[in-house]
Amino acid sequence: MNNSELIRLWNGFWQIADPKIWIASTIPMALGGVLAFTHQGSFSWSWFLIGVAAIYMLEIGKNAINEYIDYLSGVDRFVSPANRTPFSGGKKTIIDGKLTLQENLIIGIITVTLGCLLGFFVVLIRDFNVLWFGLAGVFFALFYSLPPFKFAYRGLGEFVVGFTFGPLITTGTYLVQTHTISLEVVLASIPLGFIIANVLWINQYPDYEADLKGGKMNGVVRLGKKKAVNVYALLFGLAYISLLALSIYTFNFFWLLPLISLPLALRAIIVARRHFNDIPRLVEANAKTIQVYQLTGLTMVAAALLPLLFA
Repeated sequence: MNNSELIRLWNGFWQIADPKIWIASTIPMALGGVLAFTHQGSFSWSWFLIGVAAIYMLEIGKNAINEYIDYLSGVDRFVSPANRTPFSGGKKTIIDGKLTLQENLIIGIITVTLGCLLGFFVVLIRDFNVLWFGLAGVFFALFYSLPPFKFAYRGLGEFVVGFTFGPLITTGTYLVQTHTISLEVVLASIPLGFIIANVLWINQYPDYEADLKGGKMNGVVRLGKKKAVNVYALLFGLAYISLLALSIYTFNFFWLLPLISLPLALRAIIVARRHFNDIPRLVEANAKTIQVYQLTGLTMVAAALLPLLFA
């Protein structure tokens, strides 16, 4: 294999890995880790980093397998040039000629296997109960796109993403650190789940026609663009309501700090209502939804830490 081939493979791997979106899994891991520290007064960087590596591997594997399936089904190939945005058409490794179908599949198999091996290490050495979280994570990573479940093609992809990047990762991280599960941690993970599901929801708009043609019957395709905006607004609303419920349940009103992201969410909803059929203008809503997730996640981490300063 010559240097140009190695460079192509590396660029393709980096594109399918897409580190810029690792924030989706990093935020719930950070929240789970910080809550473990504030609740138990201890934190193991080594176990945290092993968990990070395992989750990143599964995330890369899910991306590669999804790329493989979406190309075969046609949904990545059917996206028109006018609708191509940074938020459309998967990772575009095959479309861009960075990786072949087979290479995506091989990357998916290798990275999922590595994630499983790291997970089993945690189970055997740290806490056996992590097994159930790991099995759920692997199950959702594989069958997000793969048959027989094909969650992303059957209108369940949004739930899978919300559950995985909300309760599953946050609570699993907390369990690795503390050997226990806390109701506060579960409740704290719910707003993140709603918002990351909304990131996926709004990102389905640029691919609407391609998904419809390729039989990817996600929530936006099933409802239609106009009606789906109502769900988009609802998911934001549920996220903020769950933050209010969390602050009341815990008597920790620092949990209201993430409400500073509300103006961004309102702007995103306005843009979505006005421009759901105008993809170039809708991009603002795509970007702002990601910003809401980032800002909410960071302020939730801060909210978990601040009680220590005022104890």
